[in-house]
Amino acid sequence: METGNGGPPIELQELTYEVGGQRILEDISFQVRHGEILSVLGMSGSGKSTLLRNIIGLAQPTHGDVRIYGRSIVGLGERALNEVRLRMGMVFQNAALFDSMTVAENVAFGLRRRKKLKLEALAEKVSEKLELVGLAGTEKLMPAELSGGMRKRVGIARALALEPDIMLYDEPSSGLDPVMADVIDDVIRQLRDRLQVTSVLVSHHVANVLRLADRVLLLYDKRVAASGTPEEFRDSEDPLVRQFVEGRAQGPMTG
Repeated sequence: METGNGGPPIELQELTYEVGGQRILEDISFQVRHGEILSVLGMSGSGKSTLLRNIIGLAQPTHGDVRIYGRSIVGLGERALNEVRLRMGMVFQNAALFDSMTVAENVAFGLRRRKKLKLEALAEKVSEKLELVGLAGTEKLMPAELSGGMRKRVGIARALALEPDIMLYDEPSSGLDPVMADVIDDVIRQLRDRLQVTSVLVSHHVANVLRLADRVLLLYDKRVAASGTPEEFRDSEDPLVRQFVEGRAQGPMTG
């Protein structure tokens, strides 16, 4: 597949996004390195999910550029954009499983549409991805029979089915208890370590992010308000960072 000039897996250049005359993101620039887990923190409504939608091409920036391995995806036609998307998997906040399909059918959904595989090869791929997320043997279960954490992991397995280089996670721990949230974190970390997948994770769960990420961005007032390693966030004296990390009601974020 064409990869442009061989640039970083993800690069945003001065990205601004507006909808209905309202500016959601403004002048966002950053790169994500190969095999890195980049976490994006921010309050509800800060544009975290919108950022992911711009990266995968489900939304188009009003200004600026999104580059995947050096190739701009802004303005690409649907066919060219789908070629680039083959390198990316996205895990939605609610897992977005098809309730009428078994676990195996959910995981195989993208494979059936994109690749012509014999039934035996398809079943082998599905089992392999389920094993990667710790759900071996669940192929015949229905989504209604799964716990919240299991549904999230099926969503991850489905995103992995096409063997992407990049994974995008939209609030993967949302609605889960601390134990299951930690399980999801472990899955994301293991995928990075075993497959060298480049990951962007959006969340408002500070403890999970600081434990998992290689690098962290904080979105506030439409912009990147701070960036650094988890250690730099923990030690930061920036009032915005301190309020968010400590979860305090009083501070510059709440006026």
